[in-house]
Amino acid sequence: MRLDRLTNKFQLALADAQSLALGHDNQFIEPLHLMSALLNQEGGSVRPLLTSAGINAGQLRTAIDQALSRLPQVEGTGGDVQPSSELVRVLNLCDKLAQKRGTILFRQSCLFWRRLSLAER
Repeated sequence: MRLDRLTNKFQLALADAQSLALGHDNQFIEPLHLMSALLNQEGGSVRPLLTSAGINAGQLRTAIDQALSRLPQVEGTGGDVQPSSELVRVLNLCDKLAQKRGTILFRQSCLFWRRLSLAER
């Protein structure tokens, strides 16, 4: 996946997700880290999108925070965290969707819809 195909907001959210994973002593950046970063992003499109879909963003944030607290923690990572295979898979699906729509950039809202649709399976 090429980072230049991400919107600026999505790139910032990925950086925030990495910081969140580091702060929680997680070895991998998971979709949950990115979802949390997107929910907390000022001026992002995710919160309004969720609200328009009838999803309570506050309750979702609480559920994500609880799930993050249950992720395995490691010591001595030396500040090295990597995207998890699940995060890479979800981002690749978003990239594929953007290509099918004929857009160069894919947006952060795709992550939520992809993640929610995978969770329903």
